Amino acid sequence: MLLLTALYVLCLWPFAPEIVSVQTALEVVMAMLPLLLLAIGQTFVLIVAGIDLSITSTMAFSSVVAASLMTGDGGYLAGNALAVPVALVAFLLIGLAVGYANGLCVVRFGMPSFMVTLVAQTFLSGAAIWFTSLHSTSVSIGDLPAAFSVIGRGGVAGIPYALMLCLVVAFAAHWLLSRTTLGRWLYAVGNNPRAATVSGVPTGRVIIIAFVLAGFCAALASIVYTSRLETGTPVLGQRVLLDVIGAAVIGGVSLFGGRGKISWVILGVLFLSVVDKGLQLLGLSQSIVFAVKGGVILLAAIIDALRSRILVRVAA
Repeated sequence: MLLLTALYVLCLWPFAPEIVSVQTALEVVMAMLPLLLLAIGQTFVLIVAGIDLSITSTMAFSSVVAASLMTGDGGYLAGNALAVPVALVAFLLIGLAVGYANGLCVVRFGMPSFMVTLVAQTFLSGAAIWFTSLHSTSVSIGDLPAAFSVIGRGGVAGIPYALMLCLVVAFAAHWLLSRTTLGRWLYAVGNNPRAATVSGVPTGRVIIIAFVLAGFCAALASIVYTSRLETGTPVLGQRVLLDVIGAAVIGGVSLFGGRGKISWVILGVLFLSVVDKGLQLLGLSQSIVFAVKGGVILLAAIIDALRSRILVRVAA
């Protein structure tokens, strides 16, 4: 995937020389950080053969609720020293609660994950818009404290806080999947849930944990997005859902479960971010950018389906 990214940059270089510059590299890295957090969370769910369509709405809902706590424009904790810490806790609790509710519905009621999370997505999107209308006369909640905005815009020794957060999450996710019993259980459930159950794996609990981890990562992405925008908005991340799933699939995470690594996801997010930036530098319209990215993601999904079919035939 890294070679493919380099090849894409070389092909684009004669037409958009700016793509090979430090400024463009920094912009790509900063743009991919929240997407990487979301893709890591989605990877946990994809590995257990599920999908979470509610992560962007989770971001939006947690964004406006947390913003309502700390905004200087009539926030519940406006001017209070605890405003930012309490808001950060609110972000995380909402992410964890939504993830737990999604996982519980999938396990207890045997509902397809796409249906459960699609309903959650619709509900949370509506709730975020309704909640915003209660606290602001505009379409978003602004005037957030500088102590919060620094998370998305500040850094230490030239290293952005958001980048440090992503590196910690990526390392922790890699460790969890490759070095722990829970990681082995996640792959086992994704490969064959019946065999995993017979082998003593608590299948239901593992699936719920996968959704909880996805909600947690969505909350972290919401913190990065909201602090960078300096406003809580009910349409936060509205257009990145396909990018999240696409980046994971492009990175080699299987839509059929049981396969995926965090290092692959990082490369998938990098490739998709570079493609997006390159198309923007060419001056193409947003509709063409969406069409090209959709084509790339569709191609990756087809390759994944063919690869899974071949593996099934070989195993048979």
